[in-house]
Amino acid sequence: MHCTMLKAKLHQARVTHAELEYEGSCAIDSELLDMAGIREYEQIQIYNITNGNRFTTYAIRAEHGSRIISVNGAAAHQASPGDRVIICAYAGYETAELAKHEPVLVYLGEGNEVIRRSNAIPVQAA
Repeated sequence: MHCTMLKAKLHQARVTHAELEYEGSCAIDSELLDMAGIREYEQIQIYNITNGNRFTTYAIRAEHGSRIISVNGAAAHQASPGDRVIICAYAGYETAELAKHEPVLVYLGEGNEVIRRSNAIPVQAA
């Protein structure tokens, strides 16, 4: 059996730019991409906490250490600078791989600085 699972997440990132006239995609600080294990040109899902929009695009590299999260092209209609977003990448895994699978979760502060890293989301309590 093949399962699509969360591979990586940048949680509570802040959009720094929304560039309508750019070719497309989402530019993400290279340091954050590497930390999360998201590859350049990999498909990503962006969930906008601020306005509820959810959309698909792909990641491109922004300058290392810049803390840039730039939503570009048509996707720029879905987010504005200052919006809080969750950026996720998913991958397919075979049953044998699932026992070892751990997503890379990177939690960010208001300036897109790394607050902490984890491989598990806490159980939600009532």
